[in-house]
Amino acid sequence: MKYLVVGLGNIGSEYEDTRHNIGFKIVDAFCKASTILFEPNKLGDTATYKFKGRTFILLKPSTYMNLSGKAVNYYLQKEKISQENLLVITDDIALPFGTLRLKGKGSDGGHNGLKDIIKVLGNANFARLRFGVGSDFVQGKQINHVLGNFAPEEQNQMGERIEKTNEIIKGFGTIGLGRTMSSFNGK
Repeated sequence: MKYLVVGLGNIGSEYEDTRHNIGFKIVDAFCKASTILFEPNKLGDTATYKFKGRTFILLKPSTYMNLSGKAVNYYLQKEKISQENLLVITDDIALPFGTLRLKGKGSDGGHNGLKDIIKVLGNANFARLRFGVGSDFVQGKQINHVLGNFAPEEQNQMGERIEKTNEIIKGFGTIGLGRTMSSFNGK
């Protein structure tokens, strides 16, 4: 079985450590922990990880956040992966920092990357792992918050939260969405 795991983010060093790039940071950490490397490919960087008879294709789209759907659709088709085996990892301002929420489907929640994926795929029936980045910003200044860097106290907690995301990614592919949600949501 094959799975497509997409970390959302923006390319470029100016975005590297921003809250909006947590998807990139999570798949980078997954690759590092698994001793695999990303390679540049069409519409993004990809890496392949094999675990318990499953193949995980990891993707960091190079299309910028707001056009992520094109890269996601391309790799679903190219790798012949069904949409039920798609996991998109993204930031979420509606969740307190470090909160992890795995869902099987849902709205875009105002997230432009998810909005584009839903538009290109024609539906919202795919799993997403949301990493809470908090909402500590003045109304109307959301863009400054998500494109800002994590605070030092957040960076200190980042390692443990990212380790948990590695377990969630593996669980999604091995024990399935439902059991993984039961094991990790709210914890």
